[in-house]
Amino acid sequence: MAASTDYLDFILDQLSNWKMIHCKRMFGCIGLYADELMFGIVSKEVLYFKVDENNKADYLAAGSEALKLFKNNSVVASFYEVPIEILEDANQVIAWAKVSLEIQKNKNNK
Repeated sequence: MAASTDYLDFILDQLSNWKMIHCKRMFGCIGLYADELMFGIVSKEVLYFKVDENNKADYLAAGSEALKLFKNNSVVASFYEVPIEILEDANQVIAWAKVSLEIQKNKNNK
């Protein structure tokens, strides 16, 4: 199930002082793109950011879980839930988003 318009507007507002964000609907979710790279996913009123070995520990320490898609709850281990305490602070959301975008840029440069 995709996020509500109000929730998506909140997320985009939190990121508005950073970059132009483009949204694409996909598989019942909404992909968040900056610099033509997907760094985040909004699903069921939850924001997920791209993770790798450099930032995954921050998400795990906050009790975040990996994105689960579809009825069979298949796990997308490369995207983790953004903790609520981060989500409530636009500067923190942007800081975490920057890390996720860099992960995608580095992945594409390999």
